[in-house]
Amino acid sequence: MKLYHPLLLLLCVPRFHHNNHIPPFMYQLCLSTRNSKSPCSGVEDMLFYTITEGKDQVPIAQFTSALKRTGLQPSDPRLKDCMEKLRQASQKSVGDIMMDRDLFHRCMAGSIVLLIQAFRKKFIIPEFDIFAKQINEIYYEVEKQTDGKVADYIPQLAKFSPELWGVSLCTVDGQRHSVGDTKQPFCLQSCVKPLQYAIAVHEDGGDMVHRYVGMEPSGVKFNMLSLDDEGDKPHNPMVNAGAIVISSLIKVNTIQGMCECSRVSRSVLFQSEKETGDRNFAIGYYMKEKKCFPPGADMIDALDFYFQLCSIEVNCESGSIMAATLANGGICPITSERVLSAEAVRNTLSLMYSCGMYDFSGEMAFHVGLPAKSGVSGAILLVIPNVMGVMCWSPPLDRVGNSVRGIHFCQELVSHFNFHNYDNLRHFVKKEDPRRQHGDDRNKSVFGLMFAAYSGDVSALRRFALSSMDMDQKDYDARTALHIAAAEGDKDPLTHSHSFIHQCTQTLEARRVKCLAQGHNDSVHLQEAGFESPPIMRRPALPSAPPSPQYKCDYCHHLHC
Repeated sequence: MKLYHPLLLLLCVPRFHHNNHIPPFMYQLCLSTRNSKSPCSGVEDMLFYTITEGKDQVPIAQFTSALKRTGLQPSDPRLKDCMEKLRQASQKSVGDIMMDRDLFHRCMAGSIVLLIQAFRKKFIIPEFDIFAKQINEIYYEVEKQTDGKVADYIPQLAKFSPELWGVSLCTVDGQRHSVGDTKQPFCLQSCVKPLQYAIAVHEDGGDMVHRYVGMEPSGVKFNMLSLDDEGDKPHNPMVNAGAIVISSLIKVNTIQGMCECSRVSRSVLFQSEKETGDRNFAIGYYMKEKKCFPPGADMIDALDFYFQLCSIEVNCESGSIMAATLANGGICPITSERVLSAEAVRNTLSLMYSCGMYDFSGEMAFHVGLPAKSGVSGAILLVIPNVMGVMCWSPPLDRVGNSVRGIHFCQELVSHFNFHNYDNLRHFVKKEDPRRQHGDDRNKSVFGLMFAAYSGDVSALRRFALSSMDMDQKDYDARTALHIAAAEGDKDPLTHSHSFIHQCTQTLEARRVKCLAQGHNDSVHLQEAGFESPPIMRRPALPSAPPSPQYKCDYCHHLHC
């Protein structure tokens, strides 16, 4: 059986274009679909005319701006070929660079699925431009915080200005937004601990790793010389002792794969870290005495590697992609490549939630309710599972070693949006959910109300009324629940409440005099409910339109009027 593209339905009625009932660009789209040899050209054309708002060409800068509003960045590796072709086309042009339909086809064919998702608002944050503005508002509000002190026990850290402040986020679909000093490089410090633990579990498995490190919060400072109650392994991988043991199990190559092309490098901080790492050497020797290291592991090599890992240099943008990889179950969102196993991600997020914020971990879990890890460089790696990863960076620290602005940003984020793990409990105060398109909640409530009225579900209607819902909401045809309930009430008396239907009919009777102001279909609604249209509702007949010319369809060879 031959299948036709849905747009062929429009080709069968060309009179619409003759009578100006559809925009000219839609008619052009239909013709291009019919004449194209590519099975995907109709979709590509639909996307092109959506972006250009019906025009035949659009400046490339305007296309790039529209792309950024969806959250996709021109630097996205998934769009590399598209952007390269656009760049080559730009070099051949003089003056304003315009993109027409043919250029769009040539450049975007390889990424058409991704672009359709973006412009149809099918990403995890559909209204990303609105969400980005809200993030900016939180950023500038938090910027007013001036408390805290820059860490000075490592000389290289003390050189950072306390005015530096940046926030980057990356969703599980690769939508990205940055505000502030997000390109300024800084060292991961303790933010590397969840990453190195995840790599160890990915390479060796959780059972193997937890032979040498525990999973309980320590209850003491992160750099204390202490082991668990049995005295044979560190409390968890988020304290220095646990991270040093983990360093004897892993390789660093995976960290680069978690953020692909973004900035990741080693800095001169390594030497400074090593020279001031007396306590870490003490922890290492203490664990060597207690035989905490795996057989064959060299304690000095493990310490050197740990210092190197802490000295890895990133910026907020690359850090947010690392966090988003954890949020996305171990798959890098901008490359779609699996970097970490699902087990590694689950274990890592659990430990970040319970142990990731030094002595503030309990309060962080209580107030923010999300996995996070902080470092003395002023960074906070925040993970919102299945949604996004966030990297905040501001050097001034509080008394326990967490970024003052970073903590405040996390708290403000969950106060605005329902990202806290327990914000979605029943009967809880509702916050804004950026994962829903604007109007989704209202559409669902109207549908539920109308269906309850149609089916005679009086209990559901009472629940809607008790929840302070507007019972006079209208559907697409300007009908209220009363219209529908009265119209359907006589079909199956066994499934409807007669008292409720009686109330509906009485209310409709009382409202008859108001029908004129309520819409053109109210006369029909009253007739459906068993009333005659009052004289005031009757309108004079409109003069009949002249007959439309007839066209012969190119496909079915029938005449259409």
